[in-house]
Amino acid sequence: MTEIYVDADACPVREEIYRVATRLGLRVYVVSNGSRPIRPPGLPDVSMIVVGAGADIADDWIAERITAADVCVTGDIPLAARCLAKSAHALTHTGKLWTTDNIGNALAGRAVAQHMREIGMTTGGPAPLTRADRSRFLSALDQAVRLAAATPGA
Repeated sequence: MTEIYVDADACPVREEIYRVATRLGLRVYVVSNGSRPIRPPGLPDVSMIVVGAGADIADDWIAERITAADVCVTGDIPLAARCLAKSAHALTHTGKLWTTDNIGNALAGRAVAQHMREIGMTTGGPAPLTRADRSRFLSALDQAVRLAAATPGA
């Protein structure tokens, strides 16, 4: 059975995930380190998981449990890479599906941006989420769930 794992601390599309999961009867794990309280949606198939504080603790929780039949929603490129390494499906909140073909360039770009920040350059943050981003996300989530569900043993 396909499950959805949400790297929740900075995820602006949780409500969209809940709607898709409810429609398809999927279990959702909303994983947070508790630094930003997240209101539980009160849905029976949604579990709120609060892990300890610390770098990558939520990522570790997801990466240890995700399988090839599952989907992870995350803006964290290293976590997406870890999910892909386990043959799981991963996408961003803007609807970008991560693949083995595009994750390497994203990891390299992340390293360059981190270096630029470390030497004092201002790199700016992400653009605000648009209605088109939300629509693209919903389509990508449907696609990722279909791919995950087609995985043998799902």
